[in-house]
Amino acid sequence: MKHEGPRVIENPDNYEARANIMWAGMMAHNNSCGVGRSQDWNSHNIEHELSALYDCAHGAGLAVTMPAVFKYVMNHNVMRFAQVAVRVWGCSMDFEHPEVTALEGINAFAAFLKSIGMPANFAELGAKEEDIPQLVETLCCGDGRNGSISGFVTLDKEDCTKIYKMMV
Repeated sequence: MKHEGPRVIENPDNYEARANIMWAGMMAHNNSCGVGRSQDWNSHNIEHELSALYDCAHGAGLAVTMPAVFKYVMNHNVMRFAQVAVRVWGCSMDFEHPEVTALEGINAFAAFLKSIGMPANFAELGAKEEDIPQLVETLCCGDGRNGSISGFVTLDKEDCTKIYKMMV
């Protein structure tokens, strides 16, 4: 996506760039990249509530949701986020403070999303801070959930509230 997204934006008829994006999406969603590791689907679950309430596109909602979720959970496995920062975003590794590298990578990801025209916050999605309690309640207690969502990190109502507030 980092290389192909801008290519598609520059030339929407670029078949090769579009095919590469579709291939990457297929690999990500068929679990080939996640075999043997905990994965982050919490960001998708958090975003689904935004799409449901505000009728925003899933990708647009994820552009706002994922950086917030990543910042919130990065200390659960800071080296995983630091590794992405170095390998994908070209950040320099701070071995004494890997959280600095991890945060730099998350910020680079958010900046990339913004550079290709994706929204960066609630306002740009048309979302409202006063709807956060409703979003959290539906997210954590709907679909048979018992007050939390599970994935890379289990998040309860308080966690989800904080994440949504990070998006405001």
